[in-house]
Amino acid sequence: MKLNYKFSNLCGTVYKRGNVIFTPDGNSVVSPVGNRVTVFDLVSNKSHTLPFENRKDIVRLALSPNGSLLITVDEDGRALLVNFQRQVVLHHFNFKTPVRDLVFSPDGRYLAVTHEKHVHVWRTPGFTLEFAPFILHRKYPGHYDDVVHLSWSPDSRFFLTGSKDMTARLYAVDPIEGFHGAVLAGHRDTVVGAWFSKDVNTVYTVGKDGALFEWNMKEEMEGEDESGMNGEEPATAKKRKVGDGERIRVKKWRTSARHYFNQNHAKVVSVAFHAASSLLVVGFTSGIFGIWELPDFTNIHTLSISQKKITATAINSSGEWLAFGSSALGQLLVWEWQSESYVLKQQGHHHEMSCLSYSQDGQFVITGGDDGKVKLWNTQTGFCFVTFTEHSAGVTAVEFAKQGQIVFSASLDGTVRAFDLIRYRNFRTFTTPTPVQFSCLAVDPSGEVVCAGSSDTFEIFVWSVQTGKLLDILTGHEGPVSHLTFSPSEGILASGSWDKTVRMWDVFGKDRAQEAMEHQAEVISIAYRPDGKVLAASTLDGQVSLWNVNEGKQVGSIEGRKHISGGRKADDRMTAANNSAGKHFTSICFTADGTGLIAGGNSKYVCIYDVPTKVLLKRFQISQNLSMDGMQEFLNSKNMTEAGPKDLIDDTGDLSDLEDRMDTSLPGVIKGDASLRKTRPLARTKGVRFSPTGRSWAAASTEGLLIYFLDETLLFDPFDLELDITPDAIMEALRDKEYLRSLVMSFRLGERPIIQKVYDNIPADEIMLIARELPVKYLERMLKFVITYMEASPRIQFNLMWATTLLKYHGRYLKDHSVEFASVLRGLQKGMSKMYEDLGKVCNDNTYTMGYLLNAHKQKLAEGPTEVVQMEEVSMDMVI
Repeated sequence: MKLNYKFSNLCGTVYKRGNVIFTPDGNSVVSPVGNRVTVFDLVSNKSHTLPFENRKDIVRLALSPNGSLLITVDEDGRALLVNFQRQVVLHHFNFKTPVRDLVFSPDGRYLAVTHEKHVHVWRTPGFTLEFAPFILHRKYPGHYDDVVHLSWSPDSRFFLTGSKDMTARLYAVDPIEGFHGAVLAGHRDTVVGAWFSKDVNTVYTVGKDGALFEWNMKEEMEGEDESGMNGEEPATAKKRKVGDGERIRVKKWRTSARHYFNQNHAKVVSVAFHAASSLLVVGFTSGIFGIWELPDFTNIHTLSISQKKITATAINSSGEWLAFGSSALGQLLVWEWQSESYVLKQQGHHHEMSCLSYSQDGQFVITGGDDGKVKLWNTQTGFCFVTFTEHSAGVTAVEFAKQGQIVFSASLDGTVRAFDLIRYRNFRTFTTPTPVQFSCLAVDPSGEVVCAGSSDTFEIFVWSVQTGKLLDILTGHEGPVSHLTFSPSEGILASGSWDKTVRMWDVFGKDRAQEAMEHQAEVISIAYRPDGKVLAASTLDGQVSLWNVNEGKQVGSIEGRKHISGGRKADDRMTAANNSAGKHFTSICFTADGTGLIAGGNSKYVCIYDVPTKVLLKRFQISQNLSMDGMQEFLNSKNMTEAGPKDLIDDTGDLSDLEDRMDTSLPGVIKGDASLRKTRPLARTKGVRFSPTGRSWAAASTEGLLIYFLDETLLFDPFDLELDITPDAIMEALRDKEYLRSLVMSFRLGERPIIQKVYDNIPADEIMLIARELPVKYLERMLKFVITYMEASPRIQFNLMWATTLLKYHGRYLKDHSVEFASVLRGLQKGMSKMYEDLGKVCNDNTYTMGYLLNAHKQKLAEGPTEVVQMEEVSMDMVI
């Protein structure tokens, strides 16, 4: 069993807090998701999460003008310098104070960073390995309160700042003779934005209270009002002699216009300005955003996209796409304002993700959350493409039907619902005679029966999927039913309960129940091995028990409490090593081949065990984010105060906005609370599932849906290697046209580039003979190679010929060893279905294009003779 699984993507969390930025080409959006960064490719419709983590939640991002350097800063001011193309961390740096804003200069030479009331300008680090790549250029004082906004002039010689002291200031990067800066005062609230116009003759400033000021430089003679309007300081000064005396001509910044957004007392939260097109985009606390064209202050659009404030706004380089982020909803939108259409609209679960399930081909993942939503995710793109909102309470279990495009979900609202993934509708709702709360769900492999367990009446309800009628009510448990699962080989239902038993039910037969399997503690989760002969059950004492289903006796036990223990909460009295009480696995699942068991629970760890030896193989830490509770192994005494741990003190009363200070929570409500969180989220895993293809696994964690893929890029994995098997010997056999021998030798060597070269040089008419004579011990490696090569190779028919001939000549062997080859065959099905979809899109596009060209040609012929050479008409059947 291979264990080189690497973190691949984070789904379910598209935006958390901070700012969002566009890449220089304007085709991708970079968004902070907790302490990670996700890049959304808007052209190819894909997303991927970068493989590094900050210590805490990221609050600011900055990307260099050439798109090569990315700087991420967390809430403590600790920064990471990243090579954006190669996704490699170059340097760690600490700004030693929370950073409100940081921006690269347009020429890429400088980086301006807010430092409380000051601004620090640093020289941009390079790509070379340096001991101290961050070199401070200058410090710029002047403000009386925290600086919250920075922007540069197009020539990178000046920059503007906006501050909480209700002023904006103009600074020069290097000293200029006669230039003393400028103070732009007059706002009545925090200046959240200040920018230069395209010709640099005008400055626009936006206040939090919804006021927009336009500033222009005017010449004045000495003797007039030298203090300037609202106390502006002179920017430049020139002396000249007039008559016998000496007078001074000065240039001062004056307000030439004042505008107000008038959004019904809504405050401005986020702003963005595109100087090339003079577009100003403003996001308000009411969830409304507006687009204005300057300097005429013409309102182009005013739309409402949510009920919560818009905390992030960005404009791409061409000024066509607008990006908005809402931290309260975890929502990210990209809107094309000219066509008034969404380019991207993604939102995760409003509360924690509670359960998940893989589709049979491993291409889709269904998740349920405490917000009552059921979401379907594509593991290839990382996007959610359908959301079902029919449930009125938290979803506790979701399951794919083994056959057909159907998803089932159970909820605390007392309903089990079936959703059609072709028409995207809820076509069946299963209820009980008396309202109950469902805690678990199971679907028969044939898809004819669905079962759900109750947490208050301790009963199991059985419905028919075809008719929707209640078939049976299974009783016998003396505690809440925690988990249900069907045997993969027989129609036997297994149920785990808090009464410390696991019971087996023959749903289709006359036997009501078999003898219960007794445990030492409450049963939390159960799972069948893919062959249906072994059942695993995790209990509240941290153990995983393995049972022989046919004999009804325990065949092994895994002591997992010491493996899952770790991480100390802020208010724990015991150390992390001794505090193993309450640590247990809440979700377990067998691997695709049945040799491994993956388990996750209320801890920051996910463990993979070897089932035959009961040994821990590998332990994955789901996150390094110290913003969550239960991450640190040791607590620092300086964080302890008389009122308790500093991290748990409620400081919402110190917030500046009234809507942030208001407490709308209900006393005693913790789960599903829509109000502000007064405690840090706890690092834990609600559910883990292995993909049926065996190449990935997913975990529903506090941060979202974590997906880990099998990394085989740099893996040297020889098989039955001998001294005479070398790359030169393989190439010599290939030149001698000994294709089968060279192919087998390349598999024994295990070097993927050599296997690929041999595979590509085999003639198509030799495939049938080679596939028939291929030894069966190389069959699994051959199929796995074809599956992975399908995704990158354009040789569609060549790959299909290999797949069909291998299945044709080795079908009986595959059927006899279906358990061992189950993951490989599912992967082959997934690859072929994806190839079919891609090819279908190309064919449809070609058909429409050729149809358009033929119609255009016919129309031109009907208009009369032209100088264009006449083409013979071609029928659509010939084109296709």
